[in-house]
Amino acid sequence: MVERLVPDELWELFERVVPPAPSRPQGGGRRRYGDREVLAPIIFVATTGCTWRQLPPVFGPSGPTAHRRFTEWTAARVWAKLHRLILDELGSRGELDWSRCAIDSVNVRALKGDLTGPNPVDRGKKGSKVHLITERTGLPLSIGISGANLHDSQALESLVRGIPPIRSRRGPRRRRPAKLHADKGYDYDHLRRWLRKRGIRHRIARKGIESSTRLGRHRWTIERTMSWLGGCRRLHRRYERKPEHFLAFTAIACSLICYRRLTK
Repeated sequence: MVERLVPDELWELFERVVPPAPSRPQGGGRRRYGDREVLAPIIFVATTGCTWRQLPPVFGPSGPTAHRRFTEWTAARVWAKLHRLILDELGSRGELDWSRCAIDSVNVRALKGDLTGPNPVDRGKKGSKVHLITERTGLPLSIGISGANLHDSQALESLVRGIPPIRSRRGPRRRRPAKLHADKGYDYDHLRRWLRKRGIRHRIARKGIESSTRLGRHRWTIERTMSWLGGCRRLHRRYERKPEHFLAFTAIACSLICYRRLTK
């Protein structure tokens, strides 16, 4: 089960970002489970959507043990580092297409916690929103979360700034797309000026002038990526009280999406 959920290639990448285990100068205590043994149940929870206490006994670490290690690694930003490392590997192979990127968001119902708000498309029920920028083929480059009542346009600048400097096959690292596609939710002149100032061309549908469907031939890739995120069943509904934990599961899902492309 461990080898199936954490293949050797994924484990080699994870080893490069996971912090060393804390030492116990006084000795004693229970044996600390290996990182690979704990990573497997964390991925299992992310992909199946089960709770920590519903972990099958096939895993050595119990649910509370895996949750503690998940919290420890989230505080160390391990998941964001893993996502960036996989993007670096893809970039060095020339697998990232920066010519046309797209931005969009998806709402999920939330049960509790910070960064939640009334969802305008779900009868005002409490929810959160996942914001995403993908490159031309649909690989996620930058992610963020907010309350469901935050307007999409307010997340554009932070998402673009959040794209990490990624390796290229040749030349310096890159973090700016050549062109950004967006729907009418981003139809604001100050956003167009902000993108132009950074040398990013834009293709944003205009309200009352053109239909968002005209952008479909380029934006369908991000819609497909949203469905890929749905394969991580833990993201179907937000159960985490802490927003950093929900963001961690989102980063895990994006890392798995990019890893599948890496191993094709």
